[in-house]
Amino acid sequence: MDSFGIYTLANDVVFDQLVALLNSIEVNVSADIPICIIPYNEQLDLVRKEIQNRKNVILFDNWDVIQHWEEFAHQVWAAHPREKETKLSRPSWYKSHLQRKFVAFEGIFDKFVFYDGDSLAMKPLNHVIDKLETSDFVFDDWEHLKDKAVAALNISVIEKTGLYTEADIRPQLHCSSFFGSKRGLFTVKDIEIMKEQLITQKEVEWINGHGWWDDSFLFNYMTLRCDRPLFNFTLSPNGEDRTGNCANADPFVNINNVLYNQDGLKPIHRIHYMSYSSRDFAQLSQGQDVNICYGNEFLHYRFLKEPEQRPKQLKPASIITKTNNLFNKTMNKIQRTLR
Repeated sequence: MDSFGIYTLANDVVFDQLVALLNSIEVNVSADIPICIIPYNEQLDLVRKEIQNRKNVILFDNWDVIQHWEEFAHQVWAAHPREKETKLSRPSWYKSHLQRKFVAFEGIFDKFVFYDGDSLAMKPLNHVIDKLETSDFVFDDWEHLKDKAVAALNISVIEKTGLYTEADIRPQLHCSSFFGSKRGLFTVKDIEIMKEQLITQKEVEWINGHGWWDDSFLFNYMTLRCDRPLFNFTLSPNGEDRTGNCANADPFVNINNVLYNQDGLKPIHRIHYMSYSSRDFAQLSQGQDVNICYGNEFLHYRFLKEPEQRPKQLKPASIITKTNNLFNKTMNKIQRTLR
């Protein structure tokens, strides 16, 4: 029987988010499914201590596999035209983040689901596991609706090759914050072939320039080019499958600390707190009134096992904190725009 498990990516900086995610998985998915934490970097003291208190959680420790995937990514991005055109430095998290989640394809589970660390699990994974019987990749996002200018792949460039049309490409677009898949889909030989296509044959130009350093953009190329069956719940013929998942964009209803899609009270796989920083969650966990949508739900899961440590009342952030937060968010927005 195939083994099944869950992966996430974490270090001590996102410790509050990691604890909240692990607790949400235990309560809303299963307490028995094994979880493997892929190290964001080697800052792992708090993570290791937390793992000691969890019977089914381990740390991914095959650093050769991690290095293999990082080298693949570095070589690909070095060949991207944007690398030569821009004088801007890549994000500070680039070297320790990009592609690390994809060590799951050489991991310990035959089948798996990956959750980004800035998420909370909201329902069991039975539907994802069922879809993995007929598909090699399972997603639940709305990336396929994005305009061409901000899509993961450069649709116009790809269409010129005659290999794919926009109608072929659109339903294949996806993010990498939540996905189900299988071990062994990308072998060492497969990666070498892709490197040849991306670098020598210049198919790296298929990846949109504004996201040239983004793991999901390269992942989109990989899933398109490997030509394996892919399923996205947001394209399901069953309307119950089509839900939102983004904390700052989609409306949800809380029923007993489980969130449901507001339209039809449909169960969601997870809520994704994209666009919020780890600093925001650390401040919230320390009792500051940080403006995070569904922040109370986060606090519920963060302190699920330590309710006495949950802040009794949130304090307004100081002027200095508000100013620093606004400055950091503004600078991040400017950097994203320039890239």
